[in-house]
Amino acid sequence: MVSLDDAVVAKLESHGETFEILLDPKVVKYLKDGKDVDIAGHLAVEDVFKNASKGTRPAEDKIKEVFGTENIGEIARKIVSKGEIQVTAEQRKEMLEAKRNRIIAHIARNAINPQTKTPHPPMRIELALTEAKFHVDPFKSVESQVDDAMKLLRPLLPIKFEKSKIAIKLRADDYGKCFDELAHYGIVEREEWQKDGSWIGLMEIPAGVITELTSKLNDRTKGHASVKLL
Repeated sequence: MVSLDDAVVAKLESHGETFEILLDPKVVKYLKDGKDVDIAGHLAVEDVFKNASKGTRPAEDKIKEVFGTENIGEIARKIVSKGEIQVTAEQRKEMLEAKRNRIIAHIARNAINPQTKTPHPPMRIELALTEAKFHVDPFKSVESQVDDAMKLLRPLLPIKFEKSKIAIKLRADDYGKCFDELAHYGIVEREEWQKDGSWIGLMEIPAGVITELTSKLNDRTKGHASVKLL
């Protein structure tokens, strides 16, 4: 359960009455997207208010008239889906920063410079988005905003999303050490064991993470992993 200090106010005005709840800002996006969330577990107070800051409540008959139920979870879901979210300046800043960082990370992971076939560092993407005056919506999904960000980036950077095929070779003793890393970055499309006991696998991964994956495999194998771009 979120604390009162960290909660945001969701408000719905209907039938000449105001209905407010106090909830965790982290679940707002999921509710807006229609996902199944146990909203009652994310309320600061399991109650509906007329004015949350004053602690006043609307009449019980008004609640039943507007929402058709007294279940706080169902009431809260309707308030969020049909009403508006009020966040403090600090909360909005934190939400914007977190969402912006996720958008930048997504682009850095999946995009490359097609001229050099190398990924753009996150800082370069961040600076270009700042130059392009890209505005983040804290309540929209990362995926829905990446396209908008890419449209602004293309006039400033040579950039495109691309998948790369790679071949990985590991010594027999190293395969088990690297299994989790391989599973994290993609799906091994083909694999075979060589006569000398080494393992070779073919994968398709986001072009922007080849360097990252190579570094992690070499850390695990003390420099004995081989990664080749096909």
